[in-house]
Amino acid sequence: MARKTEIFREDIIDAAVEIVRDQGPEALNARSLASKLGCSTQPVFSNFKGMDNLLSAVLGKIFEEYNSFVKKIVDKNEYSTPYKSQGMGYILFAIQQPNLFKLLFMRDRKKEESSSEDKLFEDVIPVIMEATGFDREKASLFHLEVWATVHGIAVMAATGYLELDSELISRILTDTYQGLIQRFAQ
Repeated sequence: MARKTEIFREDIIDAAVEIVRDQGPEALNARSLASKLGCSTQPVFSNFKGMDNLLSAVLGKIFEEYNSFVKKIVDKNEYSTPYKSQGMGYILFAIQQPNLFKLLFMRDRKKEESSSEDKLFEDVIPVIMEATGFDREKASLFHLEVWATVHGIAVMAATGYLELDSELISRILTDTYQGLIQRFAQ
């Protein structure tokens, strides 16, 4: 009798991330995962309570990859501020990993409770307050307006609607930041 190969939880998560990376979020299901792992769907459901539970683990893994990617961009000190570096990292991740970006930042989240992204939003507000002298309310609105620009560029890049080089993206972010600084300072 042939010995069964044990499929571990981390193997399933890694395979799911690869499916999303290569084929997009819509390709991730129990059958595609079983096929990638060379097994039945049984190991998937014995390791996860359901696809929502698996998706949560996959999102966690992709978010770790995203955070690592952005940290490398910030650590390079290539852009004028860590704030701008984070925005550039977000957009560059969308360009380089469009399918992972789509799952992380373009999924329907109406039924989700607050996320890691909400915490990141809140964590950056004191940084903006210190850099600009704005109060919390102004800093929050400022960040929302900057982030809408960043997210818009990233979505257009991830969906193939827009191809911009990183120099132009950097210039757009600088113009947005400086324009909003002037407007909010009035």
